[in-house]
Amino acid sequence: MARDIDNTGFMGELKRMARTSGAVGGIAARLAGNRIGIKTDKVIHAEGLKSALGNLKGPLMKGAQLLSTIPGALPDEYAEELAHLQSNAPAMGWSFVRRRMTAELGSGWEKHFRSFSHEAVAAASLGQVHRARLVDGREVACKLQYPDMQGAVESDLRQFRAALGLYKHFETAIRQDDVYTELAERLREELDYRREATHLRLYGDILSNTPDVTIPAPIEEVSTGRLLTMDWVSGRGMKSVLAENPSQEERNAMARALFRAWYTPVYQYGVIHGDPHIGNFTVRPDFGLNVLDFGAIRVFTPRFVQGVIDLFTALRENNEELAFHAYSSWGFTDVSRETAQILNEWARFFYRPLMTDRECTMQESNDPAEAREVLDRVYTGLKRTGGIKLPREFVLMDRSAIGLGSAFLRLGARLNWHRMFEELIDGFDVDVLAQRQKDALTRAKVPPPLSTL
Repeated sequence: MARDIDNTGFMGELKRMARTSGAVGGIAARLAGNRIGIKTDKVIHAEGLKSALGNLKGPLMKGAQLLSTIPGALPDEYAEELAHLQSNAPAMGWSFVRRRMTAELGSGWEKHFRSFSHEAVAAASLGQVHRARLVDGREVACKLQYPDMQGAVESDLRQFRAALGLYKHFETAIRQDDVYTELAERLREELDYRREATHLRLYGDILSNTPDVTIPAPIEEVSTGRLLTMDWVSGRGMKSVLAENPSQEERNAMARALFRAWYTPVYQYGVIHGDPHIGNFTVRPDFGLNVLDFGAIRVFTPRFVQGVIDLFTALRENNEELAFHAYSSWGFTDVSRETAQILNEWARFFYRPLMTDRECTMQESNDPAEAREVLDRVYTGLKRTGGIKLPREFVLMDRSAIGLGSAFLRLGARLNWHRMFEELIDGFDVDVLAQRQKDALTRAKVPPPLSTL
């Protein structure tokens, strides 16, 4: 039965490649045309790419979304379209659900449940979620992986690599070899729901003393590599909450919980949730947050976290020598002094909310229109100085910063971001973080990243 679901074979992959290669080919045609002076309709190509990816269940969409947050990684028209990309693919029907549950738990899988919803309550790029009740009465969420996602990942990664290979021949400011490597490794890890279960345990441990954040616990006995069963956590979607125009105090409460949920793990444990999309958390009745979807988790070296804090300190104190050293800690191996000064303009803008010691909205300190101007100047400067190779550590850190900034803007929260950050890094010691990280990963039984296996 598992073979029927997850080994659709050559024809299934061929069909998928036919759907995606046309979109990737559109990028190639547009770039090649511009290279020889033929102007094409950028908007039509960008919208076509968005349409092709948005109707796929799978990882190529995730990769395109991620690239859209990196300055200069894609042409502007593609980045603008893909930044808003969401999966429009409908959920799989009951016949798939029965086959998946049988493949994972056996022919008598129903004996584990009092009830199991026939309709999915959520559908994403790699799987869909059903609400159920165990025989002991606990209400749970069951995440079922779509058929043949391993084949889809490998097919999509080949297409993604081809697109990046085409683009790097025409644009040299941002070199992305390590970006692809990082993305590929994280996507392959997301396919392993046993790994995601350890991430749930890890975050439950890390945030156990953070009362305004809830992490669902995994239910090991009814989970497998392609089925993840976890506590059902009640909450409302952020969009519906904001539609009711919550008070400033309520907006602040949600933003404060979001800040703690993402940055406590980073600066105290060196761990980041790489996808802070508003669909990955729900709002509790007290305006705390439930955090969901722990597939894209990245463990940083303690030295990298030290570099992030060093860069903050360097910018605050106008210490160019410390900033230069910090970029090396981040993994930027080819940074000249001139390139470091260009990167500092980018860094000053994105660190500004954390350097502003007063209550303010994110809009006041980090305006999106100004962000585009800053990024354009940085991109132009990088082209002039010969470009830069993005380290793989940059990828999810940048993705989280962009995603969180967007969420904070939508919330309209008014907080002293500087004080909140200072509380997190107070007394930071890289050796203490290293031991704390090691102990937490051991307790949660998180396996090593794929690159080390």
